[in-house]
Amino acid sequence: MEAKKKYLSRSEALLKLMSYCAYQERCHEEVKQKLFDLGVYYEEADAIIVDLITNNFLNEERFAKAFAGGKFRVKKWGRRKIIQELKMKKISDYCIKQGMKEIDADDYWTALNQLAEQKMASLKDKNVLVKRNKTSKYLASKGYEMDLIWDVLKLLE
Repeated sequence: MEAKKKYLSRSEALLKLMSYCAYQERCHEEVKQKLFDLGVYYEEADAIIVDLITNNFLNEERFAKAFAGGKFRVKKWGRRKIIQELKMKKISDYCIKQGMKEIDADDYWTALNQLAEQKMASLKDKNVLVKRNKTSKYLASKGYEMDLIWDVLKLLE
């Protein structure tokens, strides 16, 4: 037998969502999903989202910057993968563009170079072509652009 969900008043839901957004940056989609999980729907959910935006708990540009910078610094993701993830979270093109500014070009190149060196060193294959192919696939899966991957692989030889 399923327990009935307790209905939250608008103020209770707003308080829960304020702490949810204060804990870490959130995008609108995550907040909508959380509201639906709490049993808050449609007009009431939209009103709560407006309140969160008005009180600066929810800001998609700030989210995009935090997401892009964090995924690059911590997980060493490339631009393509970060952009793809932001689009899946329904972030606007403007906010994505602002978020991508968080990735310094020199740091990006350094990270790509380090990942390529580490991957090449970890491969036991003797055949250079096989090593290069596996490394390029690995870097592409991390979201780096193919032209940059080939440039870094040429430098490593």
